[in-house]
Amino acid sequence: MATLSAPIARLRRRFAHTPWRALLEAAARAGYLARGAVYLSIGAMALLAALDVTPKAEGAIGALESWGAWPAGFVLLWLVGLGLYGFAGWRVLQSLFDADRLGRSARAIVGRIGQAISGVAYAGLAISVFGLLDAIEDLGEADDQAASREAVAKALELPSGDLLVIAGGLFILGAGIASFARAFVDHFGRDLECEDKTADWLGGLARVGYAARGIALAPAGLLLVSAGLNTRASDARGLEGALNLLGRGPFGEPVLALTGVGLLAFGAFAIVEGWLRPIRVPRKPGA
Repeated sequence: MATLSAPIARLRRRFAHTPWRALLEAAARAGYLARGAVYLSIGAMALLAALDVTPKAEGAIGALESWGAWPAGFVLLWLVGLGLYGFAGWRVLQSLFDADRLGRSARAIVGRIGQAISGVAYAGLAISVFGLLDAIEDLGEADDQAASREAVAKALELPSGDLLVIAGGLFILGAGIASFARAFVDHFGRDLECEDKTADWLGGLARVGYAARGIALAPAGLLLVSAGLNTRASDARGLEGALNLLGRGPFGEPVLALTGVGLLAFGAFAIVEGWLRPIRVPRKPGA
């Protein structure tokens, strides 16, 4: 219980002395919770699709759309949207101000660039969540694949748009490969503020989650590269299309089920990480 209550106690002390830093820490922790909620939803839908309970797997927006049918769905979507903005802001602190104290080595710079891009992506997802709220109110239907194709079609209309799309696909592919690799080389529980046995168990949970996230992102990146090479927006399918592609491949249903379970693990770890990881809000830029 002492471990679980430590972040609250620390936030209380910070609110008494540096309220703005406490507010930033609270926003960052809420962001991890929102990120976890998104992946829990994606993983659950993928698992249900593998079990033929639902017709297909869903991406982030499609999975969150189902929340609209719950009595408290609109409130939950508002909280997730705000939380994702908080996570995007935390990524800014991590990337620009080196909140995690990664340093200035080549590996650290690459990591901070990835954090910056991640921040942009989660800010975009937050905007999409609030767009989803409007769509539900208007009885519209969210479609991750349609949104991906529309974005790619607009990009292809730009000068050298095909190269931009290919670069985006290569980045997503690289993120998937990096996520899968981290499952085998990273010590996810090392920095969590908890007992060693708990940290070891949570590290194992994270490895399963990161491996599944890599498996899901890699085909999404390949499909986007294909869209750029063929200048054909219809090839872009987003995470929803990538998961359903896995489900139609060899040993499709077991692979999709395992990926869904892994994404559930990723979401669960994100929630725990948001509670137990140290959040170092810089006193000033570069501090």
